[in-house]
Amino acid sequence: MIDFEIAPLTKEIIKMERDFAQKEIRPHDRYYDEYEHEHDDVKEEIIEKIRQNAAVIQAKMQSGEKPAEGGGITMAMMSEARAWGSAYIGREASRMGLGNAAINAVATPEQRERFGNMFAAMAITEPGCGSDSAAITTTAKLDTETNEWIINGEKIFVTSGHHCDAVVVWATLDRNQGRPAIKSFVVEKFRKGMNIVKREKKLGIRVSDTMAIVFEDCRIPYDNILGSPEIKQKGGFKGVMKTFDMTRPVVGAMALGVAQAALEFTEEKLREEGFTFPYDRNLYELNAVQKTVLDMEANLEAARLLVWKSAAMLDKGERNSLEASCAKAKAGRSATLVTQKCVELLGPLGYSREWLVEKWMRDSKITDLFEGTGQIQMLVIARNILGFSRNQLK
Repeated sequence: MIDFEIAPLTKEIIKMERDFAQKEIRPHDRYYDEYEHEHDDVKEEIIEKIRQNAAVIQAKMQSGEKPAEGGGITMAMMSEARAWGSAYIGREASRMGLGNAAINAVATPEQRERFGNMFAAMAITEPGCGSDSAAITTTAKLDTETNEWIINGEKIFVTSGHHCDAVVVWATLDRNQGRPAIKSFVVEKFRKGMNIVKREKKLGIRVSDTMAIVFEDCRIPYDNILGSPEIKQKGGFKGVMKTFDMTRPVVGAMALGVAQAALEFTEEKLREEGFTFPYDRNLYELNAVQKTVLDMEANLEAARLLVWKSAAMLDKGERNSLEASCAKAKAGRSATLVTQKCVELLGPLGYSREWLVEKWMRDSKITDLFEGTGQIQMLVIARNILGFSRNQLK
């Protein structure tokens, strides 16, 4: 028998995270949205409070009774609760970037110890290369005399590229050998030849900086390559792609948190106007607003179960590429549609900046874009289900 009941300690931890998000994170959400780039970093007091809260939760998890759920699924639930407070303040303040997931996925134990405490961003996208990672042109050449990698190229849309301590850069060892030659490298911010050239102005998650970075003969130690430098034509790219298996469930959880915040706020305002949302009636007995709200609830719940499944597979050490893409695609798309509909249902006030709903709508869109767009997820899902290669199904 399948049991979907959440362990009592896990419930307590998620409630703590949600209460903290409501009290300490959400009140700052509008400020960082309105004053994009006018603050150099998330306020120190927020960072300190997040660390204190994390320490309390960690102590509770180690106090004896552990959550029945594994670390991955618990983290997904916590990410949703934190994103319910703000799409990105919590992530920015916790100093855990997408590059940290890459380090956890493919780094050696020595590298995890060396880079584990760094705030690491991820640099993949280039001016001529977006969803097609095989088209990466940034190069990494080995200088055999100094035993250093020399990186050259340009990266754009690097999330947290300014606030981070290091950037995990995807680069090719040999353009002629395609995807298997693409490796990831840790480049600390102090390395010469790494130059931030532009800070983007964005639609959403404006608390997070998004940068363009140029690498000009940037030298890094040999041991800063994540994984093996060996180019394997079969399976050589899977180590790099394992990063997405870890991050896509988290992005899905982030999407759920933002959409859940918008939906709960919308339901609250509609109830104030006399609407009810009964679960014990047939569809033909409900009005259009009731049907819309219940449909949004169902979509988010379906996405939530997909996110939890993909995270649970990680906890078991199972390959979850298909499930992670399903979770990310469903959650990102659902969040985009739900937040748009919330703005619509609330009318002019939903569209105004008096409420946070319009911000949640803007914030949610990124979850359908980064970590692989919804369209790319559909390709990944189709290839996995049908057993097609990349060349067979583009």
